[in-house]
Amino acid sequence: MSSEPVTRGAPPPRKALLTTGIGLGIAAAIVIVGVTLRTIDAHKLKSWTDAQAVPSVTVVHPAKATDGAHLDLPGRLEAFTSAPIYAQVSGYLKSWSVDIGDRVTEGQLLAVIQTPELDQQLIQAKADLASSTADASLAKTTAARWQSLLSTDSVSRQEVDDRAADAEAKIAKVHAAQANVDRLVAAKTFARITAPFSGVITARNTDIGALISTGNSTGAQLFTVADVSRLRVYVRVPQDDAAMVNNGTSVSLTVPDRPGETFTAKVSGLASAVNAESGTTLVQLLVDNSARKLLPGAFANVHFTLPLKAEALRVPASALVVDNSGLRVATLDAGNHVDFKSITIEEDFGSTVEIRSGLDPRDRIVDTPPDGLAQGDLVQVADTRSNAPKASAK
Repeated sequence: MSSEPVTRGAPPPRKALLTTGIGLGIAAAIVIVGVTLRTIDAHKLKSWTDAQAVPSVTVVHPAKATDGAHLDLPGRLEAFTSAPIYAQVSGYLKSWSVDIGDRVTEGQLLAVIQTPELDQQLIQAKADLASSTADASLAKTTAARWQSLLSTDSVSRQEVDDRAADAEAKIAKVHAAQANVDRLVAAKTFARITAPFSGVITARNTDIGALISTGNSTGAQLFTVADVSRLRVYVRVPQDDAAMVNNGTSVSLTVPDRPGETFTAKVSGLASAVNAESGTTLVQLLVDNSARKLLPGAFANVHFTLPLKAEALRVPASALVVDNSGLRVATLDAGNHVDFKSITIEEDFGSTVEIRSGLDPRDRIVDTPPDGLAQGDLVQVADTRSNAPKASAK
């Protein structure tokens, strides 16, 4: 009896179908998971890309000024009183007793001039006076005698009047001669040159034996006396700031030859006019120099602290935007959208600027706005500063 061979190891048909179904399910699950992960990654990438597309900015708020603006200007020191000394008589310098840097008191002798010509004029004037006095004395005696003869009818009335008039004329000549002598005596006193006030000799332009001529030309100047116990300081203040400088305002000043030292001066006068060429107003200051540390004629750096403006707002200079639309700053509205505002600068302090108009104290200002920022752009605030930096000295 024959039988058919049996093939071992072949799965039954139902079991094969089950295995195939499981495999297909696993494959489908893998595909679904992969698609899901790709979708999540794509969504994350889109969110990150969108977030990166919104620029991050730093926001500052306008700060109210805590002190007035500072103004540094060059100034020129001058002696409170300075007088060039000229000769009032001609002659030759006989001697001088002071030199540059010497301190003198009022009336102190500075120099002596020999005046030979003036001396001869004085001798002649005294001789003329003596002659005129003698003539007047004789004329008076003659007039008196003729007056006594008039009572005897020995002379006429006309002759008596002539003699009296001649006596009066001779007396007038005596007065004129005396005035001439007094004039020359007074001129002789100018041969002794004295200090007009207490101070310091700042110049000596003559020497013994020099020919001295009267006059006030530069060549005839003998000495210069200056009162340096106080000094005047002259500063030219720009027109925009001149209105804030008043008499009595205290300022500080420094000089190159005294590093580290500061001196205090006060405004003592204003020109009340603007120089058309420079657009400045001349201001005069007074500074005490009793210690003799400051030198007339020297340069000084004058530091003004101007009055504080109550409405003044200051922002960092880095927040300014200069383009075809002018000078602006980028502010943010409640939704963090950019709103550009045009502004006007009152003072520039370097790191900060003082705004005259265009801002509100509550504005949020973008510091260092990125390139390409446009009106209405959405931004995200990365950092907020409560106040703008304080202004540095100008």
